[in-house]
Amino acid sequence: MASEKLGPFRLAPWFSPRPWGRKDLRPWYAATGTTEPVGEAWLTGPESVVETGAFAGRTLAAVAAEAGEALLGAAGGAEFPLLVKLLFPNDKLSVQVHPDDAQAQAMGQPRGKTECWYVLEAEPGAKIALGMKQGATVEGVRAAISAGTMEEWMEWVPVQVGDMVFVDAGTVHAIGPGVVLLETQQTSDTTFRMYDYGRPRELHVEPALRVMKLKTAAGKVQPKKMDGFVRLIEQKYFVVDRYEVGEECEAVIPIAEAGCLVGLKGLGAVESGGVEPVELLPGRAVVVPAEVGEVVVRSNAGAEFVRCWAP
Repeated sequence: MASEKLGPFRLAPWFSPRPWGRKDLRPWYAATGTTEPVGEAWLTGPESVVETGAFAGRTLAAVAAEAGEALLGAAGGAEFPLLVKLLFPNDKLSVQVHPDDAQAQAMGQPRGKTECWYVLEAEPGAKIALGMKQGATVEGVRAAISAGTMEEWMEWVPVQVGDMVFVDAGTVHAIGPGVVLLETQQTSDTTFRMYDYGRPRELHVEPALRVMKLKTAAGKVQPKKMDGFVRLIEQKYFVVDRYEVGEECEAVIPIAEAGCLVGLKGLGAVESGGVEPVELLPGRAVVVPAEVGEVVVRSNAGAEFVRCWAP
């Protein structure tokens, strides 16, 4: 099977229950398969199951293991490089921090976790926490965690629909309720929970303080108008581009790196020579293998989507 041309394929989301999540994810998803609150829909997680094509029923991890070069390119390794999620906070997420590559590898992990958030929905007054206020120190943060005053030391930033936020590894961060975010990150789940508002969950204070950076490159990113699309962010580990396809129109996208298309609004069809077109749906990822060279996205009634890829 790996010797056949590997065309684009759609993944079913994998739903992760979280105490801060929601039970109702409509209009994104009619059902999640659980009665628990869901905080995250993993669109390109290792356990996400292929819905279309020759690998239907297999996990993304299995496809990467069997057809790695076709999927990821000659130098792409053996794991899909990006974990793309939808986040649905109904309450504040814990205050947390992620290590960078060097820190993670010193702990025996393959990589760190740098990420970004694209705001898809935001209620009035919605905020995220991004970094520490000026004057913060490691000892001061430790004391604030013990005293229950951690929130007072964090920079709370208002967000609205269309904002792109870069979350550099080492940035202390949290997400408030009232938003839906598209998160694109390195494929890693290494997270140190520093503070959780008194909820009875395990904290990782000392590891968090070791990887925390008091100053990082985190912040809002201004979009750039390109030829036929908008570049939302371009960083070492990922690029995210937004496309809008009008009625009876198409977008031609050259492909040289592994990545995916994520539907946001409307319906589209992802076409690549010699293989069956794949329907692009809101809240679903269509993985585009590095070997395809080019895809065309067509829509009869208009569609909006993003391309997330590893440079």
